Amino acid sequence: GNLSGTNTYQALVNKAYGFAGYLILSTLQFLYPFVAMISYNIIAGDTLTKVFQRILGVGPDNLLIDRHVIIVCVTVIFTLPLSLYRDISKLGKVNHYRHEILDLITENAWVFARSNAVQAIGVMSFAFICHHNSFLIYVSLEEPTLSNWTRITHASVLFAVFISVVFAACGYVTFTGDTEGDIFENYCRDDDLATFGRFCYGITVILTFPIECFVTREVIANVFFGGNLTTIPHAAVTVIVVAVATSISLVHDCLGIVLELNGVFSATPLVFIIPTACYLKLSGERWTHPDNLISTSILAVGVLVMTAGFVMSILYPQECSHGKEMLYCFPGNTSLYNSTFINTSILD
Repeated sequence: GNLSGTNTYQALVNKAYGFAGYLILSTLQFLYPFVAMISYNIIAGDTLTKVFQRILGVGPDNLLIDRHVIIVCVTVIFTLPLSLYRDISKLGKVNHYRHEILDLITENAWVFARSNAVQAIGVMSFAFICHHNSFLIYVSLEEPTLSNWTRITHASVLFAVFISVVFAACGYVTFTGDTEGDIFENYCRDDDLATFGRFCYGITVILTFPIECFVTREVIANVFFGGNLTTIPHAAVTVIVVAVATSISLVHDCLGIVLELNGVFSATPLVFIIPTACYLKLSGERWTHPDNLISTSILAVGVLVMTAGFVMSILYPQECSHGKEMLYCFPGNTSLYNSTFINTSILD
């Protein structure tokens, strides 16, 4: 941004690659947060339904455990009102027993990588992308300087990495090959500690949703309204975007494939390809210059991950057992589960 003298991601790409680059970025910059909004609704529906199931008096026919009702209520009560803010800085003021699961070790559980490792890179790109809203957050700082920006981004991303590694390690060690795209799906409904985790996670997702909505709205404003939305168009665009995202999340409930496709198709170019391509264009040096070797390497990796990950996601989509109570959660079935796995492994 400093190299180009611009203060938005779209202006940066427009300066480097013209109107064609601007349109490509605008499309990706809209798709990524929009699909992220869908995934956040899916997560909220998955997690909060299981939280409400643990409330005394909430039976199997209660509306509180219907994911469709939960998603609609969360949208109307929380995410839509928060998304209607015009200034992203306003969001800063809102934001025991285990059923012997450790025995569930699947075959070749500790192989370093399999064919779907490329899709995993796409999911990680989805998890840690911040490029699409970096400019928005930068200008919202009380002191928008590069030193403050560097300190804040390094601290926040490193903390996110730490939390994710803890979740990944503990989750995979416990469930190995049976690990679901949403790790909380692996825990039994009567696990109170997991229920508390679901509650905290659901709140986090609800408060993250509006940030993605801000980005989608900004893209629409820049492309179709010259960067300025008056009150009525602002409200109309927000309601339409939230309504469409919510509608899709009501009919699609498998989180894994959503994360994979959004990761490789939208997040990967936004993280690896476009920023490095802009830097290489604006640096004034040849792409093979020693100072540009790291950027060139990242660009090449991004193209490889995007291409291979997209093909793998289509040919070998992740299986989804959404909403099903795992077999080991039923009393007396843990030994049956292990026996079934052992027999299957022997046959294989």
